[in-house]
Amino acid sequence: MIGTQPTGAINGVQISAVSHEGLSVSINGKPGRLAIITEDGQVIAAGKDVAREAQAVAVNCYRNFLQGKGFLRILSKPIQPGAADAPE
Repeated sequence: MIGTQPTGAINGVQISAVSHEGLSVSINGKPGRLAIITEDGQVIAAGKDVAREAQAVAVNCYRNFLQGKGFLRILSKPIQPGAADAPE
């Protein structure tokens, strides 16, 4: 787990992170959106809110690891239903 993690497993998809910009995704060079989708295909949330939430959880998990805390699991608060319909 420590060290550079392999990336590039999803053909045509690039997920990038910039510390002061957050997460972004592109599909074959065109902008994409991150989404939370249920098993039956319902989009719960999508777009910048999902990207911000995913980055916050990842950063908080990493900070806990660096601080030597005894837990590595970080939970976010629920994203409000209907967020996928909100304009970005």
